[in-house]
Amino acid sequence: MATVSFKQATRVYPGSDHPAVDKLELEIGDGEFMVLVGPSGCGKSTSLRMLAGLEEVNGGSIYIGDRDVTNLPPKDRDIAMVFQNYALYPHMTVADNMGFALKMAGIPKAERDTRVMEAAKLLGLEEFLARKPKALSGGQRQRVAMGRAIVRQPQVFLMDEPLSNLDAKLRVSTRTQISALVTRLGVTTVYVTHDQVEAMTMGDRVAVMKDGLLQQVDSPLTLYDKPKNLFVAGFIGSPAMNLLKGKIVEGGVRVGDYVVPVTREVLSKAAGEDSLIIGVRPENFVVAPTGVAVDVDLVEELGADGYLYGTLAGLTPEEKLSAQQIVARVSTRTPPQRGTSVKLNIANPETMHVFSEATQERLND
Repeated sequence: MATVSFKQATRVYPGSDHPAVDKLELEIGDGEFMVLVGPSGCGKSTSLRMLAGLEEVNGGSIYIGDRDVTNLPPKDRDIAMVFQNYALYPHMTVADNMGFALKMAGIPKAERDTRVMEAAKLLGLEEFLARKPKALSGGQRQRVAMGRAIVRQPQVFLMDEPLSNLDAKLRVSTRTQISALVTRLGVTTVYVTHDQVEAMTMGDRVAVMKDGLLQQVDSPLTLYDKPKNLFVAGFIGSPAMNLLKGKIVEGGVRVGDYVVPVTREVLSKAAGEDSLIIGVRPENFVVAPTGVAVDVDLVEELGADGYLYGTLAGLTPEEKLSAQQIVARVSTRTPPQRGTSVKLNIANPETMHVFSEATQERLND
C-alpha cells in the first residue's frame, strides 16, 4: 500500500496555450478511495494518466509512497489500471485475461492460478473462468477487468470511468460492489468519473476539477454542505443547488420582490459589489406564506419525493425562456398545481449559501 502525491503537477499538450492540468497539488492517503470528478475537459483523466505514466509531466512531480515516479515508465510504477472500455483480449478466456500480466511478469503457473482463483471468488466469477469475453455481459466484463487489476496486487488502483459503459441500474449495483471490494482490499484507489452522484456515493474524499484546476477536495458531505465556490456549489448535488442573483439592499439580498435576510457581517465581505448570489438546496426550500414568489411550471411526483420546477413570478413569457429554473422539494401528498404561484422560503437559514458575484467564492461560513 502507498500514498500518492501530486506536487504542482502540470501537463501542457503540444500546441495548446494553456495547461490541461495546472499545478495540481493533491495528497492521497494510504488506502484512501479518492475520486476525481468534473465536467468533460476538466483534466481529471489527464491527471490519472499522468499518475499511470501514460502522459508526460511537464512541470512538478508525482510520488507513489516515497518514490518519485514522475519519469518512470508505467511498468515500474506498481499500479494497475481499469479502463472504461474493459480492454480485454477477445481470444483469451476470462482466466487467461486475468492472469496475463502475471504471465508476462514471469510468475509461475501455480501461483498465477491461485491468484486468479482468489480474485474470481472475490468477484463472483468462478463459473465464468473458461468463457471468452464475448459470452459475458457488460457488468461481468467489467468485473474481469477489475480481477485483472486485483491479481497484480499493486500499490495503487487507477480507475478511469469504469462504469460509463453500463446501463443505469447495473451502474448502481456495480459501484456498490467496487466500493465494498476496495474497502476489503485496502488498496489506495484513484477513481475518475464525470458523474457527481457516483463520486459522492463512492469516495472517501472527492476532488472537484474545472479547466485543469483543482477547485476543492473534501469529504462528500463537506462538499455538499460547504462548497468553496459557485462552480462546486452548482456541480455537486442532484438536483443542483439553486443559485439566485439578487441586489444588495438594507438587511439582505433582494430576489424578485423578497428580501432574503443576510447578516451585516456577510454583506460587509462584499464591499464594492452591488449584487450577490444566494445558494439554496432544493430540500431547503419550503412553501410558506412569505418568501420568493415562484410561478410553478412543473411538479414531478416521484413517490417518496416530489420536485417543483418554476421561475421567478412576474416575468414575461420572453423573460421566462432565459430565466433560471428554480427547483424545490415538496410533499407529494399536497403538491402545488402547475400554473399556480407559490412562495418559497428557506427552512433553515444556516443551510443558505452566499456567494460573491465578482470572485465566485462563498462568503458565509
